[in-house]
Amino acid sequence: MGYLISETTKEEREKIVAESLGNIDATCDGCMAGLADMYQDYIEGRKELREINMEFNARYVKDEDMPGRGGCSYQ
Repeated sequence: MGYLISETTKEEREKIVAESLGNIDATCDGCMAGLADMYQDYIEGRKELREINMEFNARYVKDEDMPGRGGCSYQ
């Protein structure tokens, strides 16, 4: 089974996300609900997993690794 939207049904994508995240009901500490929401565009067939993960990881790029991104504006 593939992971691309074109290779899966909505139900299969829901299962992929649920199995990948583990406790998707967020019954342990409430943290999983927000993480599960992050993948809703994949489940609905709007964005591939790769796109979502790249967007998430882009928030953690250091200033010196990304030209044009300044430091903190509060000085």
